[in-house]
Parts: sequence; structure tokens; C-alpha cells
Amino acid sequence: MAEFRFDPDRVAYVEAAGWRAYYDRNWLKLFYLVASLSREQFHIPFPLSLLAAYYIAKASRVWVPVEHDLNAVAVELAKFYVLARRYSSLKFDPQRAAYLEATYWTVHRELVGQPDKSHFVQVLSELHQELFGVSGSVARESAQWRVQANNTVDGITSGTSLDPEGDWHKLEDELRRGYRLIQAALAAQHAPAPA
Repeated sequence: MAEFRFDPDRVAYVEAAGWRAYYDRNWLKLFYLVASLSREQFHIPFPLSLLAAYYIAKASRVWVPVEHDLNAVAVELAKFYVLARRYSSLKFDPQRAAYLEATYWTVHRELVGQPDKSHFVQVLSELHQELFGVSGSVARESAQWRVQANNTVDGITSGTSLDPEGDWHKLEDELRRGYRLIQAALAAQHAPAPA
């Protein structure tokens, strides 16, 4: 398999900006950022990155009602992940990745404000293992950073953050740390064996 690479700092920046656009209800900016993230993280070329963003937007619309159909959300996410797999050289199962992504969205919503996020960490660990083929320990540590980023955004959006602007930067750093772990593990998988 060809080596899969992405810039973890750039991906974290674009993803954090996307979260901010989502919570600001800036839909056009969000669409642009999701398309950009599709290119940055999974190398989906333009104009197919616009189609990828459309699939994410459609999945999000299906997911918005609290009483949503998880499988219907996963169907739309699978369309995105088929593109992601085609252009990334990763070998994940698009249907499984989509189901885990949809579950992650739902578990995040259910656990907002709850102290025990172990189920959230578990779902994200499984998603990172599925997508990137990293070890369970790397997947878990990266998932813990991502859950922390979700906790940070929850503080911002609930109005309990004492420094919302600073917390947007903190959230980006938390995403960056998680993605750097994944990229380092991927690079190690492809490092030449010592002579």
C-alpha cells in the first residue's frame, strides 16, 4: 500500500475552523471548509471534494433531529467515505467507517456535560483504527485528544467558557495533537527497516 500522508497541523486548522463555522451557523463557509478538509485529509480532488462536502452536509441534515435514523445518516456518510478511500490509498471499509462516524456524532450529543466519556473515547478509537489502520494504543490516545476537543467546544457553545477565543485555539491544538499521533504512527509503518 502506498504511504498515506497528511499535514496534521493543516487538517486540525481546517477542522477547527469548520466546527466554528458550524456553531456560527455559517453554512456556506462550513461547506467550503468541509470540501477543503476532504482535499487536505483524504486527497479528494476538486471538484469531487464539493461532492464529498455535499454528502457530509446531507448526512448532517439527516442527523440534526434528536430522533434521527442512524442508518440513514450512515448511508450518506458512506458515500463520502467511498470517495475518501478511493483517493487516500487507505484500505478501510467505507460502511463501517460511516457507521462509526454516525455513532460518534450521536454519542457526542448524548454525553455533553457528562463526566464519563469512556464510550465516546471507545467509538472514536474504533473509528481511528478503522480509517488509518493504527494500533489500538495510538487510536485510543488520538481519540482522547479528540474527545477533549469536543469537551472544549461544548464549553464554548454552552456559554461556560471563560475565554471562548482562547478555547477555539485550545481546541485546534487538541485536534493537532491527535492528528500528529496518527501521522507519526503512519510514518513509522512505512519507515525502512534498520539495516
